[in-house]
Amino acid sequence: MRLKQYQIDAFTGKVFKGNPAAVCPLDKWLDDGVLLSIAAENNLSETAFFVPSKKGFKLRWFTPVTEVDLCGHATLASAHVIFNITGYTGKFVTFETRSRGYYRRAQRQPSFHEFSFHSSQAMRCAGFTH
Repeated sequence: MRLKQYQIDAFTGKVFKGNPAAVCPLDKWLDDGVLLSIAAENNLSETAFFVPSKKGFKLRWFTPVTEVDLCGHATLASAHVIFNITGYTGKFVTFETRSRGYYRRAQRQPSFHEFSFHSSQAMRCAGFTH
């Protein structure tokens, strides 16, 4: 199996700075064990995988040991790959995720990407007051 993969340094414009994430565009989902093995091999805090969908792209994130519900820098890195490497020409990209059905929308900007994250209802945490 041959897959394309990119390592993107988020939150910076300089090589070897920022927060690195691996991004792997897919045509269709691979077995979860394969996704986890790829993430473990990368040994980065997160590896993002995305596939095209009717609403944009379905996006998932894996650490070297498990799938996680959200990863901001790997989402930003995925948008970078979509906007700058895949040939996608749209002004916006919408990410559909497995974590509670959230949608994240990225907007192409000249030198950065702007995100809109839908949030769930806030919950009170023990020991914190406002």
